[in-house]
Amino acid sequence: MRNHRNTIKRVLQYIRPYTGRIFCLLFLAALTVVCTLYTPILIGKGVDTIVGIGDVDFPALAGILIRLGVIVLMTAGAQWLMNLFVNKVTYHIVRDIRKEAFAHLQEVPVSYMDAHQPGDIISRIVTDVTQFSDGLLMGFTQLFTGVLTILGTIGFMLSIDIRISLLVILLTPLSLFVAGFIASHTWQMFQAQSEKRAEMTSLVEELVGNEKIVQAFSYEERGIKRFKKVNEELRVCGVKALFFSAMTNPATRFVNSLVYAGVALTGAFAVIGGRMSVGQLTSFLNYANQYTKPFNEISGVVTELENALACAARLFDFMDSPAEEPDAADAVELADADGSVKVEHVSFSYRPNVPLLQDISIDVKPGQRIAIVGPTGCGKTTMINLLMRFYDVNEGRILVSGTPVRDMTRDSLRRNFGMVLQETWLKAATIRENIAYGKPDATEEEIIEAAKKAHAHSFIRRMPDGYDTMIAEDGGNISQGQKQLLCIARVMLTCPDMLILDEATSSIDTRTEIRVQKAFEELMQGRTSFIVAHRLSTIQGADRILVMKDGNIIEQGRHQELLDQKGFYASLYESQFAVQE
Repeated sequence: MRNHRNTIKRVLQYIRPYTGRIFCLLFLAALTVVCTLYTPILIGKGVDTIVGIGDVDFPALAGILIRLGVIVLMTAGAQWLMNLFVNKVTYHIVRDIRKEAFAHLQEVPVSYMDAHQPGDIISRIVTDVTQFSDGLLMGFTQLFTGVLTILGTIGFMLSIDIRISLLVILLTPLSLFVAGFIASHTWQMFQAQSEKRAEMTSLVEELVGNEKIVQAFSYEERGIKRFKKVNEELRVCGVKALFFSAMTNPATRFVNSLVYAGVALTGAFAVIGGRMSVGQLTSFLNYANQYTKPFNEISGVVTELENALACAARLFDFMDSPAEEPDAADAVELADADGSVKVEHVSFSYRPNVPLLQDISIDVKPGQRIAIVGPTGCGKTTMINLLMRFYDVNEGRILVSGTPVRDMTRDSLRRNFGMVLQETWLKAATIRENIAYGKPDATEEEIIEAAKKAHAHSFIRRMPDGYDTMIAEDGGNISQGQKQLLCIARVMLTCPDMLILDEATSSIDTRTEIRVQKAFEELMQGRTSFIVAHRLSTIQGADRILVMKDGNIIEQGRHQELLDQKGFYASLYESQFAVQE
């Protein structure tokens, strides 16, 4: 319940900037309610003009009908304007929340992205916000008018007959109790439904995004089983939430019908006793019906709001996740790195109880080519993550151009590095836009020159629209090798001071790889380069090879020096080339 209150407070914070529009909305709601509640008075007076058979006061009735028509037109106009304000306020609030959530997404550390499924984050920013907006829209339109209708109806009923009005008011808490009891049980169910919906989104995103792998490894049956399991769990959560929310309206309607019957019976005796006219009874019955109707609407709104608040709670939970540690206030801008990198007694682990890197020290001179090799899981990629400051070290420090990376802005540090990874990434855009991803203001000549250096120009020219060819999401309409060439061209265009190549040519055919290696040779001239490689043939010309095992650098030196040592590197090399020899 405390989380429930905190969520409501957060929602009110987003509503506060639109206070002026909210007051206009409340005024229009009040005008709509007053006009609606004045209508039964006119109807009652109209009934009283009919004294008996053939005895009707037509002039008075005509005046009443004219006033009734004006009131109906005013009500329609006020409702239209109210709905217009409601939509504008709601969509502005949702826009603000979604903008803030997406901005926070840019600030969360890589560790958060590694620990959460992409589909879950997408579900929170897209699906949960949509669900929240639907509930908020209904809350604004029906909750305000419902509360005002109840208060206004009580006032009009008291003006007609106090005793019957008190009967209606005394029976009201019963309806509120029923609605409140059901609402208290729907919160947790709708929250569970939102979590299962996010799990479903993550599963579908995982299977659809890796469809080729699914088919290649005949995972279809197991995928269907996983989908059926999550789908069934979502069905159970949805049915429970729907069952309780569906109970609200019938239960309150039953209570309200009892109220209406009590008013009708008491009012009939009042007419017989001469305490009120038939027209007044007609007005009172209309008010009794209008008085109970908002409770039905509010009970429905409550369930929608419970769903909306459950979605909002999940979204706020994401928005409250710790952001990446900001750059220091006096952080310097790394303008032009000289290429020197020092790693001093660095230790790091992703989890406190599972050590990985232990007391690593490296001194890299400007322009050196450093190769990092070792078995899977030894810490090669972790070293790259620390160099790029995707993660901060637990102990020790890393210096670039003589300055600790913690004392410089992340953005300037990363601008001085160029990365080509084994896992390629392309956005849904033209080939030109993908190459210019890191340099949006690049000229056509610069883009073509970078593509030529990466040996991508020839296949781009064969594409239907050349450099204007649209690439599907993640490059789904080109080959893996072509995707990697475009990623290499992207780095060629930015010409960074330092390079990180993580199996950068792993998906390229041997002939093209030789050409690209020559292009890399030119690009690496005078630039400090870190090369992560499994194929040892690609790093024989490195100035220094770091051999890693179990988070430690166990050997380092040039290729031939390490072979002569006949240690771990030599055994790795022999295992790769023994067959050929």
